[in-house]
Amino acid sequence: MQFIIISGMSGSGKTQAVRFFEDAGYFCVDNMPPVLIPKFAEMLSSITGKYDRVALVIDVRVGDMISELIDQIQQLKKSGHDCRLIFLNADNETLVKRYKETRRSHPVSDKKGLLASIIKEREMLKELYEGADYVIDTSLMKHDELSRALKGIDFCDDGKPQTLTVNVMAFGFKYGMPLDADLVFDVRCFPNPFYIPELRKKTGNDRKVQEYVMSFSEAKEFMDKLCDMMRFLMPLYIEEGKTSLTVAIGCTGGRHRSVTMANVLAADLKRQGYSVIRNDRDIKRG
Repeated sequence: MQFIIISGMSGSGKTQAVRFFEDAGYFCVDNMPPVLIPKFAEMLSSITGKYDRVALVIDVRVGDMISELIDQIQQLKKSGHDCRLIFLNADNETLVKRYKETRRSHPVSDKKGLLASIIKEREMLKELYEGADYVIDTSLMKHDELSRALKGIDFCDDGKPQTLTVNVMAFGFKYGMPLDADLVFDVRCFPNPFYIPELRKKTGNDRKVQEYVMSFSEAKEFMDKLCDMMRFLMPLYIEEGKTSLTVAIGCTGGRHRSVTMANVLAADLKRQGYSVIRNDRDIKRG
C-alpha cells in the first residue's frame, strides 16, 4: 500500500495538494492524528485492492501529536508500505499575506500576533521539514503551479506516469447541456436514425444503427477529424496537469448519433492507451 503524507506550513497549499491526490484516485483523509495511522493502515490492508493508494494531511492542527508523525512514518515503512512525506512551505511574508486575505485564524495561537504564530509553527514542524522526501515552496506559485509540481513527481509504485481519465459522454440536447463537460460536440447535423422505422427503437449501441450513422462520408470525415484533434489535445491536457476530462457528444435525443460517435471516439482513445469511461446520459429517456 502507498501512503502519501502531506504536511507543512498553514497556508502553504495543503488543501490544493489533497485535491490533486483525490483527482488522481487516492483515498484521502484530512487532519488524522498520527497515533491512529497504524490501526488505519491495518484496517485498509484488510480490504484487498480497494485502498491501495492513500493520502493523509497531517499538520499542527493535531497539536503536540505532530511530534509523533516521523516515528509513525518509519513504522509504516517497516511494515512494508511505500510511504512518502511531502512538506509544503512558504516564506513568512507570503503566509502573513495569505492569512490576511482569507481572514482565517491561525491554528497555532500566540498572543504576539500572526507572524509570531507562523514562526512558532515553523519551529514545531522543523523535524518534518528536515525529514521530508519532497519539499515544495509555494511562495511564488500561481494557483495551478502546485498541481504541476506534484505531477512532476513520480508517485507510482510501478513507475508508470499518472495519466488522464477521459469520460466520453453521449447526451441529448433536448434534455439540456451537461454541466460537467469540458468539450462539447454537436452531431445533430448528420442524418437521424430516429426517422428510420426499423432503427427508431434501437440505440447507437446496436450494430445496425452504427452502420447507418457511419455510412455517410460526412460522418466518417467528422470522426476522423475529431479523433485526430483529440490525439493532438490529450498530451497538452496531461502536460497542463488535468487528471480527468469529459468529452460530451450530443444529438437531439441522445440515443442514436451521439451514442454511435461516442463509441467510435472512446475506441480510438483506448487504442492510444488512455483510460476511458463511457457514459450514455439520456439513452433510456423516451
